[in-house]
Amino acid sequence: MAIEVNNESGLDIDERAILDIARYALGRMRIHPLSELSVIAVDVAAMEQLHLQWMELSGPTDVMSFPMDELRPPSREEEEPVQGLLGDVVLCPEVARMQGEQAPTRHSMDAELQLLTVHGVLHLLGYDHEEPVEKAEMFGLQKAIVDGWRDERGLPGPSPAPTTT
Repeated sequence: MAIEVNNESGLDIDERAILDIARYALGRMRIHPLSELSVIAVDVAAMEQLHLQWMELSGPTDVMSFPMDELRPPSREEEEPVQGLLGDVVLCPEVARMQGEQAPTRHSMDAELQLLTVHGVLHLLGYDHEEPVEKAEMFGLQKAIVDGWRDERGLPGPSPAPTTT
């Protein structure tokens, strides 16, 4: 899997964990191993600009996804995954830090960024949370991926509760 992580946020983040959880999520979703993904961490001003430009919403957000080839996970076990360019996941560590601090299960910025990375990857793969049924599917899958990744690494506790709505 060709995954590039760029930190343009000015904050120290665990780039290795972001790379690792993105790779794990794409593997779980059976995405072709030669597919490409870019993850970029930006500061609040850059995220606010992207949020306004693409969503016409003011203020920064935690994560945005920009799909390229609109890849989807294979629907059956025997189907071959398609190779392509997934797109970009843009993270805002400052917003992630605030969300982690305010979450009922208080967690670190890095734990929140890991969760948001999976969230962004799922959006790239066509998952959404506009409707209650879609939300239940996406957030259930997100939790299963983050919990599986944490469990494989022997990290304590369950994944942080989703803060993205």
